[in-house]
Amino acid sequence: MASIEEMTVFCKKKGIVFMNSELYGGYSGFWDFGPCGVEIKNNIKSALWRRFVQQRDDVVGLDGAIISHPKVWQASGHVSSFTDFLLDCTKCKMRFRADLLLEDAAGVATEGMRIEEIERLLEKHKVKCPQCKGDLATPKKFNLMLRTNVGPVESDSSISYLRPETAQLIFSNMRIVVETARLKLPFGIAQTGKAFRNEISPRDFLFRSREFEQFEIEYFVNPSKKNTCPFFREIEDMEANVLLADEKEMRKTTFKKMVSTGKFATEWHAYWVASFYRFFTDYGIKAKNLRLREHHKEELAHYASACFDIEYNFPFGWKEIHGNADRGIFDLEQHMKFSGKDLSLFDEETKSKIVPYVASEPSQGIERAMLAFLFDAYDDDKERGNIVLRLHPALASTKVAVFPLVSNKEELTSFTRNVYSKLKREFSCSYDQSGSIGRRYARADEIGIPFCVTVDFDSLNDSTVTVRNRDDTTQIRVKINELAAHLAAVMNNG
Repeated sequence: MASIEEMTVFCKKKGIVFMNSELYGGYSGFWDFGPCGVEIKNNIKSALWRRFVQQRDDVVGLDGAIISHPKVWQASGHVSSFTDFLLDCTKCKMRFRADLLLEDAAGVATEGMRIEEIERLLEKHKVKCPQCKGDLATPKKFNLMLRTNVGPVESDSSISYLRPETAQLIFSNMRIVVETARLKLPFGIAQTGKAFRNEISPRDFLFRSREFEQFEIEYFVNPSKKNTCPFFREIEDMEANVLLADEKEMRKTTFKKMVSTGKFATEWHAYWVASFYRFFTDYGIKAKNLRLREHHKEELAHYASACFDIEYNFPFGWKEIHGNADRGIFDLEQHMKFSGKDLSLFDEETKSKIVPYVASEPSQGIERAMLAFLFDAYDDDKERGNIVLRLHPALASTKVAVFPLVSNKEELTSFTRNVYSKLKREFSCSYDQSGSIGRRYARADEIGIPFCVTVDFDSLNDSTVTVRNRDDTTQIRVKINELAAHLAAVMNNG
C-alpha cells in the first residue's frame, strides 16, 4: 500500500486532488479536485444516491442550505458541545489537537478519552511541542464550527455558522418533507452536500479537512416498532470484521449474532450499518481492509445512544470512513423545545401522536470514502512498470479510452474519431493519439480507465476493434456495432 505522502503526490500528478490556493502557498485543510478527481467524487456520490435513495421506496432526498438560523445549531447542541481539545505551546504559540498529539507522541489510543485523562497522559509521557520542544499549556475546549455573519452589519445578532453536518436540515425540515412526500413510518430522508469544521490540526490529506462533503440519512421509525426491521433477513447472516467495545482483538462475526447479544440495540441499526458495509465491498474495497468498531460509551456523541464506525485500514492505521448512530428522539425533541413547534406525527394505527425515533443515521464522508477507494485500488504493478488504479468501473472517472493504433494516418484517425464520437453518447470517454500505444495504455491504467478501445488497420476492413481490460490486460476483438452493448455488459459485471 502507498504511504499517505505517496498518495498525495500521485493524486496531484494525475489531476485527482491538489492543494487549495497552491499559487499562494496553500491553505491548510482545504483541497481542490481536478478533472479526474471531480469525476470520481461525483461517481461516489451518484452510487450512494442511486443505491440508498433512488432504488428504495422508503427514502427521499433533500438539499438544504449551508447556512441556517443559528437556533438550529443551539438546539442541536453544536454551539455548546461540538468541541475538540486544544493545546497551545507556551513558547512558539503553535496550536495542536490534544488527542492527536498524544497519539503521535506516545502511541496512545485516545478514542473516548475525557479531557482529564488526556491531560494526565500528556504529563505522564512528558509530551512537548513537536515544533520547538516547548512546554504545552493545559488542554482546553475549542468549538469546531466556522462562524460567519449574515447581513450588512456585523454584530452578535448577525452571527451564524457554516453547517458542521447536513443532518440538522433533515430534522428541521422533517415535517414539511413528510407532508409533501406523503411519507409513512418507517421512512428515511437523505441529503448530500458540503459541511465545514474548523479542525485544529488538519492532517492525512483528505482524511481530516476543514471543508468536505457528506451523504447522510436520518431513518425514522415508530418508537414502538424500532426493533422490527422487515429487511433484517437480507443481512443477518452477513459476516464482518468487528472490534467490539469490550474486546481488544478484532474478530469476524455475523450481524445476527451482534443483534442477539445486544451489541446492536435494534435490527434497524444493524441493517443500515450492514448496508453501508456491503456498499464498500460491492464497490471494490477488500474485506480484509474493512472493519466495524463499536463506540465506547465515553466517546458517544451527545445525541447518540449507540454508534458503530466502519473503519478502513489506511497506512496510518484503522480510521473511520463511515459513522452510524442511533440518535433516538434527541434531535426532534430539541427542535420542538427551541422552536415551540410540534414535530410529532399522527400514527393511524394507534390513533395517537408520536415523535419519530431515529433508529439509524448513516453518516458518510465523501472524501474519506474516496480516499479509501483510492488506496484500495492503488497498485504499483512492477511487471507493467506503472501504477494501475483498479477502481470499480462505476467509480472510474473515465470508462473508456479510444486510441488509433498510429496517429499519422488520417484515414485511421478519422475512423477512430467516429468510433469515439459514438461511444461518447453512452459513456464517459477520452481520446488519445499521443505517444506509443503502450504509453497510452499506461496513462489509462494510472487514472483507472477500465477499458481501452484500439482501432487498427484491420478495423477499416472488418469493422472490429480491440478492447483491452485494465485489470488483466486481456484483449478481445469486438464488432463496432456491438461495442457499446459489450462495454455496458462488462462494466455492469465489474
